[in-house]
Amino acid sequence: MFWAVLAVIIVAMLFDFTNGFHDAANAIATSVSTRALTPRVALAVAAIGNFVGAHLGGRVAATVGSGIVKLPAGTAGLAIVFAGVVGAIGWNLLTWYFGIPSSSSHALIGGLVGSTVCSFLFDVQGTKVLWGMIVQKVVIPMVVSPITGFVLGALAMLAIMWIFRNGMPGRLNRGFRHAQTVSAVAMSVGHGMQDAAKTMGIVVLALYTGGYQDSATHVPQWVYWTSATMLALGTFSGGARIIRTLGRKIIDLGPAEGFAAEAVASVVLYTATWLKAPISTTHTITSAIMGVGATKKVSAVRWGVAGNIVTAWVLTFPGAGLVAAVTYLILHLF
Repeated sequence: MFWAVLAVIIVAMLFDFTNGFHDAANAIATSVSTRALTPRVALAVAAIGNFVGAHLGGRVAATVGSGIVKLPAGTAGLAIVFAGVVGAIGWNLLTWYFGIPSSSSHALIGGLVGSTVCSFLFDVQGTKVLWGMIVQKVVIPMVVSPITGFVLGALAMLAIMWIFRNGMPGRLNRGFRHAQTVSAVAMSVGHGMQDAAKTMGIVVLALYTGGYQDSATHVPQWVYWTSATMLALGTFSGGARIIRTLGRKIIDLGPAEGFAAEAVASVVLYTATWLKAPISTTHTITSAIMGVGATKKVSAVRWGVAGNIVTAWVLTFPGAGLVAAVTYLILHLF
């Protein structure tokens, strides 16, 4: 049992690391593309923000640990968790390779659901997918958060354009580059609150399923520190492919647009964390960038690239679930 729990914790930390370099772009792409921060400084800011934010994500961790699936105690349940995390890692690496900013959060949840559903084929007793909670805590926020990000991004940009309508462009750009340092920090903390929390939830689920703790919601301090550290290290290793997609391929961002997108995304992330909803930082910042870009003119947004991203969003849940199901099948057979 010890080795089974340890294996799940190790693979969860590997997911946390891939989450960091896959989703690093969420926090810093706009700051890098507008030259508010250099790539290395931006990555350092994002890593520190993720580390701090991870210690504030206990509410989301509780949802992931107890609100997605119910599993049997022992190695049968741990095999399901292990396969689910492997499915999420596989999807993260695939989308990172192609430079597509997909959701690590939904990959993890899709992986858990995929391996749990596959366990039904082998008549594993005590497994259950909590579809009602998934709809309430995952599906509805998955739909609402991008729409909210798009609308608020557009409104924030319109407000900025009206407030500074008589300002000098050069001076405004310098001012918003400084402001982007603050918004990038806020976005990084929000990313840590959401994404490190999902790994913490997986570790708690493994500890609970393996019989090492009695609560499916309590997060030990060492789990906070380990998850925060791995996410920060992954973030600092970078994610240049996705940074290019978010920072340049959707719209051409200026400092004001970058600030508006980051500020709006941060507000949405903090609100979702308070509501215990595990939303996608990728969906949130990408939709905010689209909303900001649409205020220039509709054609300013490269809708072909945006369409490819949305397609990846739709495929993430079933794609990660399929990889997890195949992984579980292999584990069960051997």
